[in-house]
Amino acid sequence: MQLAVLGRLLSVGRAVLAALRGSLGALCWSLAPLSLSLPLSLPGWRDSVPRPEREREWEDAPPTPTSVNYHFTRQCNYKCGFCFHTAKTSFVLPLEEAKRGLAMLKEAGMEKINFSGGEPFIQDRGEFVGKLVQFCKQELELPSVSIVSNGSMIRKQWFEKYGEYLDILAISCDSFDEDVNVLIGRRQGKKNHVENLHKLRQWCREYAVAFKINSVINRFNVEEDMNEQIKALNPVRWKVFQCLLIEGENSGEDALREAEKFVISDEDFDRFLDRHKDVSCLVPESNQKMRDSYLILDEYMRFLNCRNGRKEPSKSILDVGVEEAIKFSGFDEKMFLRRGGKYVWSKADMKLDW
Repeated sequence: MQLAVLGRLLSVGRAVLAALRGSLGALCWSLAPLSLSLPLSLPGWRDSVPRPEREREWEDAPPTPTSVNYHFTRQCNYKCGFCFHTAKTSFVLPLEEAKRGLAMLKEAGMEKINFSGGEPFIQDRGEFVGKLVQFCKQELELPSVSIVSNGSMIRKQWFEKYGEYLDILAISCDSFDEDVNVLIGRRQGKKNHVENLHKLRQWCREYAVAFKINSVINRFNVEEDMNEQIKALNPVRWKVFQCLLIEGENSGEDALREAEKFVISDEDFDRFLDRHKDVSCLVPESNQKMRDSYLILDEYMRFLNCRNGRKEPSKSILDVGVEEAIKFSGFDEKMFLRRGGKYVWSKADMKLDW
């Protein structure tokens, strides 16, 4: 009787040991992508897949579309000389097709969507982007929904209708000198870009939308001191880009812009950053950081690969799916994280004093 009990106990012990081996093996597999090496000395344990092969499989896996920039239109009412997504087509996807693609991206792991252009508010006077913003926040329940705009076509009525669904509004402003804005091409008619910027800042406060400023540093504004104005506007982030050349967009024979005259050196860019180092919301992005660290969808929902200095499109996610299309995106996920691409991007988590 005692031998029988002992035999059952030994059987149970072996089963527990086997389960522990399996659990530890699975743990090592899950930590392999993080390059953590866990010594495992249990007798009889065997790893069915050699570690180098597992690491290669992880490196070859397509990136997750955590944050996506959807340039759904190329049309714009401004003519910024350094623009790198120019009006080569007037195509815009039907609303329901755009929603279908956004739902596919959410299924693939998207947490943040940024709508850009062109000028996003040019399509149906902002109704198109408004409906997409509402869909992404209300239906897809994305943590973060944002827009980049020049701000010239946004009306207060838009905030009344769609403001609650928008986490971040980024307004492009390259100078606080209107003469410089005219030189750059960030002007339409007699509207004052800087005055409009302050009006939009107030509306963002009224409707609880986080306010952000994007600036492209170039030959015409590189010597400007923006400390006082940026601190007064108090954006959640001030994204400062180094002027970037993209062949076929703002450089080369088939380009619609000639941005060569706007280009600055790395040293020029560093001097501008040093002049503004006391601005706490400053987020600098050099050409090196910017080129491969953004997931960009064009108007056909194709990922754009910029690794060779021009925009080479994948097939549309609507035709081949997200996982297949993203393989050709050229996206550097490590650089995305290194440049601070993932941050507190939901207004519910920002705890701002509106």
